Amino acid sequence: MSHTPHELAEEFPEHAEKMSELKQTDAHFARLSDEYHQVNRDIHRAETNVEPMNESAETDLRKKRGALKDEIYRVLSTAS
Repeated sequence: MSHTPHELAEEFPEHAEKMSELKQTDAHFARLSDEYHQVNRDIHRAETNVEPMNESAETDLRKKRGALKDEIYRVLSTAS
C-alpha cells in the first residue's frame, strides 16, 4: 500500500510519545485518533481514485479531518 499523507505522527512528530501514551490511557483520545485515521484513509482513498467520491463529500471529509486534528492538538497541548 502506498504511503498515506497526513498521519498523526507526521502532523505532530514532537508529540509522538505523548500520543502513544494517550492512546493507551485516555479513551477519548483513542477514539479521536481512531476516527482521524479512518477519515484520513477515506480521503486518501478518494484522492487516489481507489474509492472516488464527489467533491462535496471529499470537502466535508477534509473539514472533519481538520476539526479532529484541532481537537487532537488541544488534548495534546493540555496533557501533562
